[in-house]
Amino acid sequence: FQPSSERPFVLGLPTGSSPLGMYKALIELNREGKVSFRNVVTFNMDEYVGLPESHPESYHSFMFNNFFNHIDIPKENIHILNGNASDLEAECGNYEKQIASYGGIDLFVGGIGPDGHIAFNEPGSSLTSRTRVKTLTTDTIVANSRFFDNDVDKVPKTALTVGVGTVMDAKEVLILCNGHNKARALHHAVEGSVTQMWTISALQMHRHGIIVCDEAATDELKVGTYRYFKDIERNNL
Repeated sequence: FQPSSERPFVLGLPTGSSPLGMYKALIELNREGKVSFRNVVTFNMDEYVGLPESHPESYHSFMFNNFFNHIDIPKENIHILNGNASDLEAECGNYEKQIASYGGIDLFVGGIGPDGHIAFNEPGSSLTSRTRVKTLTTDTIVANSRFFDNDVDKVPKTALTVGVGTVMDAKEVLILCNGHNKARALHHAVEGSVTQMWTISALQMHRHGIIVCDEAATDELKVGTYRYFKDIERNNL
């Protein structure tokens, strides 16, 4: 793929701890002149509702501090949901229209929560859902409180998020999964049935979906499944 100003590469991006290593590697490749983001358009997965963009824990701040400020991407090519929009429903609808205006997303990179959620698509989310306002579960609020002085009362209770359907519409999807606390989610993603209670399981239905994981995340996979993928990795990568 050779992106141009007329046909940019459209990239969906996550926040959180999972992609930090990826962002550092891409920044270094950009500095070395091996990768350019001049003809890349980005759409982030989610943003808290009611948190100022300048707040250190907003996803705007996260993305600019950890990635955008360090690469050669034009600011006008960056798209992040506005959690302070006067009409949140309209903001979500316009986000879908913006994605469609570029012909869809070429590659959506995402993380995965311990409960198998993609973006803020919590357990029970429709697998055909689109960008919308979402109430966060207690588990997610507690998990994210580590970024808010371990005070759950400081964590926003709602967020704007792309839908499972939005992610699955991408031409390719790459999910990052690392750590023991993601092992159960990886099990359901790979070996479980497709269900809205584990939204990551929708990836089984994608034509070009891949999960990149570490050894710790494989702890709950069956031995046969683990060996199968290790054989593929050894022989093809």
